[in-house]
Amino acid sequence: MKSVKVVVVGAGVVGFSTAVCVAETLPSCSVTLLADKFTPDTTSDGAAGIVFTAKFPDIPLEQQRRWFKESFEHFLAIAQSQHSSEAGVLMSSGWQVFKEVPADTKPFWSDVVLGFRPMTARELKRFPDHKFGQAFTTVKCECSSYLPWLEKRFRKAGGQVERRKVNNLQELSQSYDIIVNCSGLGSKTLAGDTQVYPVRGQVLKVQAPWLHHFIRDGDGKTYIYPGIHSVTIGGTRQEGDWRLEVDEGDTRSIVDRCSRLEPSLSKATLLGEWVGLRPSKKNPRVQRELVLLQGRRVPVVHNYGHGAWGVSLSWGTALDALGLVRQCVDEMTPRARL
Repeated sequence: MKSVKVVVVGAGVVGFSTAVCVAETLPSCSVTLLADKFTPDTTSDGAAGIVFTAKFPDIPLEQQRRWFKESFEHFLAIAQSQHSSEAGVLMSSGWQVFKEVPADTKPFWSDVVLGFRPMTARELKRFPDHKFGQAFTTVKCECSSYLPWLEKRFRKAGGQVERRKVNNLQELSQSYDIIVNCSGLGSKTLAGDTQVYPVRGQVLKVQAPWLHHFIRDGDGKTYIYPGIHSVTIGGTRQEGDWRLEVDEGDTRSIVDRCSRLEPSLSKATLLGEWVGLRPSKKNPRVQRELVLLQGRRVPVVHNYGHGAWGVSLSWGTALDALGLVRQCVDEMTPRARL
């Protein structure tokens, strides 16, 4: 008997991951996902989707490692299954190179990815501007395929999907028992969060089928990620920049920087340009609170603010959000067996 009505706001990779986890795990919940934008128009759609992460300052490292490991194992299982092509999840090997030796040469995620090791002097020879590098195999998730695949999985679990702009949480309080906020930058309005801000990212899609290994500069601004149908090259990290228009200066800069790392890109065909705004916070927000909405206290679970690491942490933070929803359900129905 589905007695608890849950609504998830947001149809990016974090929203759909969370919706799937709740719909598949908690049989007492009927789950509806609301958003005004769906694939191919979400921020997630333009993400290069390469799975690794950086360190957030105020979240216990063990928790960050668990988020990453749970996400990596989830994607790795898909990449090694018959669903790989349909879901747009593939294994990807390559190099991360640094102009100076970083303070942390073995990051906390290094034993989660496959085959992590320092690059040899012979491997580094092709990157004369860089003094140090790391070689490893990870997974790449192409959200233009992965989001429709997740939506199908969500609907199969009984989930409902509705295109609708949510202007405030009050309008949901009479129809749902639990609200799950995965609205990214929308949390500025929906959750009144003044600490969430955009980091503008511009990338190019090019045709260069001879490229099979990723290359990423350790500063995070220049990268080459071969995918199933094209190669994503980038990028920009412009904090507080709300522009969604393609900047031709950025395009020239991306081509120039990436061609220095991979000279053969000068022969690549440009397929398209894309701009997105990463929903950033000092630390992602994965927590629950009781909010007074139209005279009643409604449990709200937040899961947003992943910045550039939305894909990489999506499944791990979704599992944490699931745990918070489960707590809310348990408190509403103490005798229910979930």
